Amino acid sequence: MRLTLRPTLRPATNNGSIFCRRRALGCLSLLTGLFSFISFDLLQHSQAQSSSPSKEIFTDITEKAGINWRHFSGESEDRFLIETMGGGVAFLDFDGDGLQDLLFVNGGETPHGKSPVPVRNALYHNLGNGKFEEVAAKAGVDRLPFYGMGVAAGDFDNDGFPDLYVTGFPSSALFHNNGDGTFTDITDRAGVKNAGRWAASAAWFDFDRDGYLDLVVTNYARFSFDDIKKCELNGLRTYCEQKAYSGMPLTLYHNNGDGTFTDVSEKSGFANLIGRALGVVPIDVNDDGWPDLFVARDASPNLLLLNNRNGTFEDSAVDADVAYDPRGLAKAGMGVDAADFNGDGKPDFVVTNFNDEYHSLFIGTSSLLYTDQTVTSRLAAYTKSYVGWGTHFIDYDNDGNLDLLIVNGHINQVVETTRVDVKYEEPPLLLRNDGKGVFRDMREQAGSVFQSGYRARGLAVGDFDNDGGVDAVFTRLDGKPVLLRNNVGQNHSWVGFELQGTKSNRDAVGAKITVRIGNRKLVRWITAGASYLSSHDKRVVVGMGDGPTSANVDVEIQWPNGRIQRLSRLKLKRYHKIVEPTANEPTGGKRK
Repeated sequence: MRLTLRPTLRPATNNGSIFCRRRALGCLSLLTGLFSFISFDLLQHSQAQSSSPSKEIFTDITEKAGINWRHFSGESEDRFLIETMGGGVAFLDFDGDGLQDLLFVNGGETPHGKSPVPVRNALYHNLGNGKFEEVAAKAGVDRLPFYGMGVAAGDFDNDGFPDLYVTGFPSSALFHNNGDGTFTDITDRAGVKNAGRWAASAAWFDFDRDGYLDLVVTNYARFSFDDIKKCELNGLRTYCEQKAYSGMPLTLYHNNGDGTFTDVSEKSGFANLIGRALGVVPIDVNDDGWPDLFVARDASPNLLLLNNRNGTFEDSAVDADVAYDPRGLAKAGMGVDAADFNGDGKPDFVVTNFNDEYHSLFIGTSSLLYTDQTVTSRLAAYTKSYVGWGTHFIDYDNDGNLDLLIVNGHINQVVETTRVDVKYEEPPLLLRNDGKGVFRDMREQAGSVFQSGYRARGLAVGDFDNDGGVDAVFTRLDGKPVLLRNNVGQNHSWVGFELQGTKSNRDAVGAKITVRIGNRKLVRWITAGASYLSSHDKRVVVGMGDGPTSANVDVEIQWPNGRIQRLSRLKLKRYHKIVEPTANEPTGGKRK
């Protein structure tokens, strides 16, 4: 997240020169595009479809669902940067009833930013009728002894119930799911307090493939409520830019399989990766069967951490062309997601950034060299004026092409006194993938939420009503969250997957799913983390488009432990629970 109090210009660094020497034509094209995109006609978003749909794509059902919790940032005259950055949200089925529930992480009080009521998290139990019931106090997750930021949901002990890791400052917490609707804080016993650090996002992933989920935590910056930094804009007190705060290393916890964790940050090399880290997503980048990591960092180069299969990781971001922008500058990376955007079976990345930087789209190639298609995809044109946070690839209409959902919101209350094109409250973006690598802004069809401004932060996606249309929820700084119901995903054929590992981790985080229907092949992964401060429905929905509704679907699953399973004749428009076959079972496995 970047807040620039004065214009700063500097020539491209040596990193930029490296980029252009290695990929001169690509750099020239991108640089040319950065100047020429301004002429792009933004009114084309109204022509995204030849005819308008009869109903809006997403409907705001927050009030109807009974969700009335509010975030509290502790905003004060001290202007602590942490006040601008929360909070996270998670889709999870915490009680195993087959319905996705919602957890919202609150911020906290600051020395001069006090709340008139206790600052509490919210856990909304899905009642299955479009309504939710708030049960955080009953469940034991309503209070935190620290300033809250984000959440990662994952079944770290393989007991069938998702646990919660809640990040914050100056510590974080692990809540074990007891399986009876309650949680127990086991932070100290588990050894995952992350004491003294400002933790942002976190993600569960099995980096050593031993069948237990490990935990990576992105630490943002060195911070103290005793260190009051003073900055002004046009004579008005405002938040200092992130460069006033020095970065922190990542934290990596290895799951010992007995309810405890070991900090392996030094051994893995994470302790040497100093920077302002925010978003993280695990995915197998090089298709070797071992999970890697992409880390979005703020005014610090992004990280692409390749798993060396021996407990260590190697940062290949510079070689892959994802560390810097084409000028060799580190953008203000905040949210991140990974998916196969262009349908070639390789993971691509989206990263949200600050206004004037443009959110980034990196497309994978047959090598580990990524191409920056921020301009050619029109993502630059749509995001120039926005400060982006949560983001997720989502096939909202189930046509088989992954679209993009982004939530935005500035941090500078007085920005509108200096800019006419940048607003403090900004609308979310729903960008439709035309199947040819180009986005179309769906603002006119997306719904009223996409025509209103918000101070949005965390974003999570999940199918809370189990109809195959992927829904979404986002948090708002010092406001109520927004729950969006998908009204159009049901119109196309789809097939859903809920995987359960046996030898692999039970959540099957890291599994690769390849769906074949006719001549079409669609690749999806079960990831964790992603977006910003948030956690998502781990089920996978694969859209089939306008294909025959009676067509049979063939599927190949590469489980996190490397085993390949093939299934055929799966029925459409339903979720399939698939249990990883044991060594003595045929690869057809179990279906439920």
